[in-house]
This record gives sequence, C-alpha cells and structure tokens, in this order.
Amino acid sequence: MEEITHRTVAVNGINMHVAEKGEGPVVLLIHGFPELWYSWRHQIVALAAHGYHAVAPDLRGFGDTDAPPAVTSYTMFHVVGDLVGLIEALGRDQVFVVGHDWGALVAWNLCMFRPDKVKALVNLSVVFRPRNPTGKPVETLRAAYGDDYYVCRFQEPGRTEAEFGRVGTSLIIKKFLTYHDPGPVIVPKEKGFGDAPDKENALPSWLSEEDLNYFAGKFEKSGFTGGLNYYRALDLNWELMAPWTGVQIKVPVKFIVGDQDLAYHFPGVQDYISKGGFKRDVPLLEDMVVMEGVGHFINQERPQEISNIILEFIKKF
Repeated sequence: MEEITHRTVAVNGINMHVAEKGEGPVVLLIHGFPELWYSWRHQIVALAAHGYHAVAPDLRGFGDTDAPPAVTSYTMFHVVGDLVGLIEALGRDQVFVVGHDWGALVAWNLCMFRPDKVKALVNLSVVFRPRNPTGKPVETLRAAYGDDYYVCRFQEPGRTEAEFGRVGTSLIIKKFLTYHDPGPVIVPKEKGFGDAPDKENALPSWLSEEDLNYFAGKFEKSGFTGGLNYYRALDLNWELMAPWTGVQIKVPVKFIVGDQDLAYHFPGVQDYISKGGFKRDVPLLEDMVVMEGVGHFINQERPQEISNIILEFIKKF
C-alpha cells in the first residue's frame, strides 16, 4: 500500500486526486458511494504486479478531489468530462476501465459518450440502464418504494448531511459498507439513518478498523454533499440525456455481481439480464459472473477473485 503514489491532476476545471501504481497499459478504476480511490486498494496492487498502470481517482465531490457546491455540477457530462481529461493527462488514447456502483454508471456513460477512449470495460454491481423516455428516475423510484427509499431521502439538500452529522461519519460509513441485504435500503423518516446501531460491532473480515478509519477520515474532512449530489442530479441527467435514448454500449464488457447485491435484486434487473435485454443493449457483453454469497461492495469483499477476473479479461486485448 505504501508504494501507491498520489498526485493531483488538473482536469475539466477541477483538481482531481489520483492514486496510482505500476507501469504499462492504463486501467482506470472508478469508485462508488460512499467510497474513494481506496476501495480499489487491492486491485491497484494486483494490476501493477501484472504489468499494468492502475489509476484510481477520487471522483469530483469525493476525498481529496475538488467538490463544487452546486448540484448542477454533478451531471454525467461533468463526471465523464473529468475522466476524459484524466485519460488525456495520462497521455493515453485508450484505457481499460473498471467501475463499481456509481463508478459503474459513470463507466457506462463514458463508453456511451466516448467509446473511442475505452479498450474494454469490467463493470461491477450495476447493469447498464437504458434511458426510460417516459419517466424521471426519482419519480419512478418514489412510485416503486415510497418517500423513505434512500435515494428519495437523499434528494433534499442539507437534510441527509445533517442527519449523517448527528449519527457520526464513522458509523454511517460502517453502515453502508457492511450492508449485506439484497432488499432495498428503506430509511423511515422517524427513525433515520442512525437507527438500530450494529449490535455486534464486529467488522467483516474484509474491512479492518484501519480501512474504516481511512474512509471516515476523508469524509469527515470533505463532508457527504459531493457524493449526495450524484443522486440529486439524477433527474437533471435524465433530461440532458434525451439524445442518447436507445444508444447501445459498443465496447467489450465483462460484468460481475454478487447474488446478495441489492443492485442485482432491483426490480426488473434479473429479467433484463436473463431475457436478453442486457445483451441487446450491450452487444459485446461477454459471459457474466454472479458470485455466490457476495454483497454490494464486491471489489473489497472478494478482492483476489475480482482482480483475477479483471486480469483474465483485459489480457485478451
């Protein structure tokens, strides 16, 4: 870990913190929420050891990267623009891309906007979601799950930040990273995010106190607004993305998900995968990997297996 180097790169009008290691073809690793470059700590080391240049940024709004205050600064055009700027700053025409959670959504959009920049993609947890021209995302989620669904709860600026502040950063990070229920995250207003603190207090074997402290220390400093703004920009993204309705992802793709991942149990996802929708929209999709007994934070829960699958796939290109 101490051999991972860090620098700040000016991209797309912001300063982006990047962790990197190794020499060779670039593998760009894109994290989710509430995460950081650190979520890829195991993959960075594994990729570097096999002759790749692993590059893991903190996305805008996270960690040591700038966090513009306005929700409107968190559209996919901004975030993908940051990564295109990073690829150019690395002096590369094309890179391999690996995404997880929000990072997977960003990666799908990077492939949609700039397929010329992506040699191949490995995405974790979140399938491609073609734009539904008939309904905005937040309205759709509210209709399905109600106002207490976590994405709906995140919408009001300041409210979730205040609640997270009352609960404490470390406990919030712990609650998210150790969530291992395939059901949706429902947070009743009267109970809030601080309800039912972990009775057993034990962290899973794949998450140490040191890991938790690293995440918590960075979020303590940066706050959660930047990360929450990705959720708050969902409907704005939907409006701006109208010209890309019906677009296919035309880069080679490997997809990995845990069978206990809440994203895998999102309504319609398994039908979308099994009935041909996923392959229709992502025609260069290779066989999928569904890992038994694994939850959402798959790259941290099963680091060696994920690293091996990434390496096995990208060495073909």
